[in-house]
Amino acid sequence: MSTKNTEEDELFEAQAAEVEQVSVENQVQDAYIEYAMSVIGGRALPDVRDGLKPVQRRTLYKMHDMGVTNNSSHRKSSSIIGETMGDLHPHGDKAIYDSLVRMSQDFSLGVPLVDGQGNFGSMDGDPPAAMRYTEARMSELAEDMLDDIEKDTVNFNPNYDNRLEEPEVLPSALPNLLINGASGIAVGMTTDIQPHNVGEVIDATIYRMRNPDCTVLELMDYIEGPDFPTGATIVGRQGIKDAYETGKGKIRVRADYTVYRDQNQIVVTEIPYQKRKSKLVEKLAGYANDGTIEGISDVRDESDRDGVHISIDVKSTANIDIVENKLIDNVFEETISMNQIALVDGQPQRLNLPSLIDKYIEHRRDVVRRRCQYELNEAKDRHHIVMGRLKALEDIDNVVETIRNSDDRKGAIESLQKEFDFSEAQADHITRMQLSSLTGLKQDELKTERDELKVTIEELKLVLNNDYELDSLIIEELEEMKAKHNHERRTKIKDDYTRVADEDLIPQEDIVVLLTENNYIKRMSVDDFGIQNRGGKGVYGLYEDNDGIAQLNVVNTHESLLCFTSEGDVHELKGYEIPEASRQAHGTNIINLLELDNGEEIQAIAPRPKDEEIDNAYITIATENGQVNRTKYDEFNNIWNPGLKAIGLPEDDKIVDAYITYGNNDIMLATKNGKVIRFDEEDVRSTGRTAYGVYGIDLQGDDIVTDMTVVRDDDETAFTLTTHGRGKRTKLTEYRVQSRNGKGIKAMSNPDGDIKVFTTVPKDGNMFVSSKNGKIIKINVNDISTYGRTANGLTVMKLDKNDVVSDATYV
Repeated sequence: MSTKNTEEDELFEAQAAEVEQVSVENQVQDAYIEYAMSVIGGRALPDVRDGLKPVQRRTLYKMHDMGVTNNSSHRKSSSIIGETMGDLHPHGDKAIYDSLVRMSQDFSLGVPLVDGQGNFGSMDGDPPAAMRYTEARMSELAEDMLDDIEKDTVNFNPNYDNRLEEPEVLPSALPNLLINGASGIAVGMTTDIQPHNVGEVIDATIYRMRNPDCTVLELMDYIEGPDFPTGATIVGRQGIKDAYETGKGKIRVRADYTVYRDQNQIVVTEIPYQKRKSKLVEKLAGYANDGTIEGISDVRDESDRDGVHISIDVKSTANIDIVENKLIDNVFEETISMNQIALVDGQPQRLNLPSLIDKYIEHRRDVVRRRCQYELNEAKDRHHIVMGRLKALEDIDNVVETIRNSDDRKGAIESLQKEFDFSEAQADHITRMQLSSLTGLKQDELKTERDELKVTIEELKLVLNNDYELDSLIIEELEEMKAKHNHERRTKIKDDYTRVADEDLIPQEDIVVLLTENNYIKRMSVDDFGIQNRGGKGVYGLYEDNDGIAQLNVVNTHESLLCFTSEGDVHELKGYEIPEASRQAHGTNIINLLELDNGEEIQAIAPRPKDEEIDNAYITIATENGQVNRTKYDEFNNIWNPGLKAIGLPEDDKIVDAYITYGNNDIMLATKNGKVIRFDEEDVRSTGRTAYGVYGIDLQGDDIVTDMTVVRDDDETAFTLTTHGRGKRTKLTEYRVQSRNGKGIKAMSNPDGDIKVFTTVPKDGNMFVSSKNGKIIKINVNDISTYGRTANGLTVMKLDKNDVVSDATYV
């Protein structure tokens, strides 16, 4: 063996003797955890207190340090990036510039933190210009994030080479994490905190400070949901509520668009958050070409600096409502996650809405308390100096003499301390006094400053010693931030009328449900209509030349509505699922809400019985040809999406009305020519859902049934109304009970027009009456006079020429 090999073996043995035996599994695990925590804490996740990642915080702090504030001129981005990388963030210029770019984009952040000048990218995904071509400075919000940082409000840590210090967190004068949101991918976790409205977040924060035990739903009275810088519409509230309660949820965001039926065109004006416009247009064109969405003839991106404008031309032969529905399903909607993970004391935590707000409040209390302590110390120090100067001025001749007789400045300070009992700080300051401070004016100024400092000290002590005063100060400053930075809500939130929503989020209120002849539906608040006198013309509830009001119902938002169709089927729809619209709006085609066949129409709507009444309930349906079908309600327990057969319906017949009855009611049918029959419900035997039913009235000539009502109380009155707006109320006792299938008796001897409405109404309350041409009048029941059965009544609603009554309903 060679000498060389022997030496190597000895070296190897010596080294091996110092090796510690460890588990490879544990070593890899420890190294991975260390790496993961480095990524989580140092790059990917925001701090819950200021809502910033380290690269964002360092960039803003360096801009502050460089004096590149909102009031300064713009500085080359490359200069800012170089300074940040050299002093604070040595991880490459691309990461820093990408962060700077995002903080400047008004389509990414709710309120940008950087005021950029130049090309900083676009909604189409275009990259920004190189950093040497762009300029930047801090925005107003960023300045407020750093306000008071010099007053020992936050902790500072050494930078990467221990040469400088950087803030652990920014003072953050407003809740940036909720306002601007955050997104990031760490090791094994992601965060997606969506941006919110400044005013709403601040209002919720103030409410939480005043009501620390408030619920998520109470906070949602202030924060409706995310508010994206690109606007659009959030559909449904359940995902928002889930995220606010648990820290995790999914929301559907829909592009804002307008349907121009007269031009066969759909125009998109806002797109979902973080959706690339160019990709959306490309997707649209692809679906139009491959037949996924039939009926599109052209797609054009006509957007400019003023906003999004995507035109979709629809073929004249296509059903624009079906095209709209397909666009919603395939293109217009985007599912966005809400996963509220942030760093709390350096550890990642998923936080619900109250916790997010609480962590900010806790941080802000600490910041303001430290600021007040700093200002108190400063005020005390200054007060001490002022008191020393005043004391010196009282005996200025001896003070000057003492200083003059001293060998040097150090000796003068010692002499002043010994002779006049000054502190070292006071004596040092006195030796620096200028002769101009000896004037009477300067003495007055010192006394004024002394008094002001005394007030300031007392105020600061009060804040530091009283939690209520501390919170009051924070609230006052938050309100100032709201006044400074608030903006109108950009993202609308509407109830999801295609899926079941959480009813806790939907207010219970009476609504007017209007259905048009062309099968459009909408809901309006009953408060949209003021009470008028009998004989008035009403107000428009529908502005549409090519459509008219077919039905009018007043229901509650929480009621389930049974919708009976021209095919004899029944569908179920919640009141709040019907889209809310103004009196001027046309509404939404019913095919967007219910799975109806082509040409199928809604012909009657009835509220579902209450749960406790279902066992005794029946669905009773009347048709134009006088048929009446009565079926136990338990056969309708499971009404699925495509609908359920409710009655056997011949082709030459149609549903007139439907009611929930309970086996002890009288049924009344009214005909076009003014005949009314009243018979016991039990005369109509209960049959299956598909049966035709039995005859309720023997019709004469061309007469047809136009309305049905149910008698629940003999104290009610019968309201009769003709197509020409003439009506009356009549005591129910004037309509005797007959056998089913009789000819009936006259409701008016000489009706002005056809009998259109016949219903029972209580003594008090309001009636809504609608006309085919879109007018609606709301009148008090007591304004409608009571007449005998054969009387013709008085004018209830004054109609325009060629207009007729379409429906009426009791509130």
